Amino acid sequence: MAVDYTKKSEVKEFMHQMQYRYGFKKRTLDRWFSNVRKNSYIRRLRQGLVCGGGRCRSMGSWDIYYFKFKKRVGGGVYFMHKFRKTLKRAYKKYGVPPEYITAIIGIESEYGVMRGDYFVFDRLVHLSFDKSDRRAKFYRKQLKALMRLSAREKIDPKDIRGSSSGAIGLAQFIPSTYKAFAVDFNRDGKKQMNNVVDAIGSIAYYFKRHHWKKGEDVAVRVRYEGNHFDALPTGYKHTYYRKNLDGIEPRYSFNYHGKVSLIKLEKHGWDELWYGGRNFYVITRYNHSSYYAMAVHKLAQSIKKSYIKRYGKEL
Repeated sequence: MAVDYTKKSEVKEFMHQMQYRYGFKKRTLDRWFSNVRKNSYIRRLRQGLVCGGGRCRSMGSWDIYYFKFKKRVGGGVYFMHKFRKTLKRAYKKYGVPPEYITAIIGIESEYGVMRGDYFVFDRLVHLSFDKSDRRAKFYRKQLKALMRLSAREKIDPKDIRGSSSGAIGLAQFIPSTYKAFAVDFNRDGKKQMNNVVDAIGSIAYYFKRHHWKKGEDVAVRVRYEGNHFDALPTGYKHTYYRKNLDGIEPRYSFNYHGKVSLIKLEKHGWDELWYGGRNFYVITRYNHSSYYAMAVHKLAQSIKKSYIKRYGKEL
């Protein structure tokens, strides 16, 4: 079932802007906005529950969060080996290790298997014009960016699939990030996030633009007294000089000498504590969550370890 949005005054204003500021043809806009799918789901979404009820009660918030991602190590090893030449080229150009690019793609789209359950154009139209809350402005920005992206890349925006918030492709870039961060890494004249090579290059470029430092460690687990840590604020927004963190020591060598954040992972009955360096903060620019950044780090390290075990050397 389709919905005609061309009768809404705010949609008319938006279409007028797209026509006269960006050169879209009126008949094309009328066709797109008069035939918006009422239900933008492509298929029934996967359930978010990652464990049985009894098991969830015996797990901390970190264990529940990371439960589904730690199963993606094997897929990451296969992906990293299959695209090893591209990953090596990205590392040489941008300094981002292959395992971190692989982990991002593993978490965001399960190595390309799960690229989204929505028709993005229709979803963004609903989010932009069915509600008048503060988020509507953000989604209109994404809708505009999607349409301009489709014009540049010569694709029909009605065919693009993605997430519930409009993120697209293996790397799940939102449309407004494309112009600034997507790169044509396969040199075919297009920037396409559903292309593995472009996705790899774009993630590496995104990290580089956010000041990833080649050769610097990302995070290390630390020791502290007790089972729960509440002595200081934790999370990537709070940073400390290591010399001022009495009683907190890294368990392993840590090749980073700047200020660190304290990352707390809440497990069942106790807290796991980590130092996060500058590169950890860079990962949070992709998704503003300490748990997300730690999931990327731990998955990347597990993929690297398994890759070496399988192939006898680093990529």
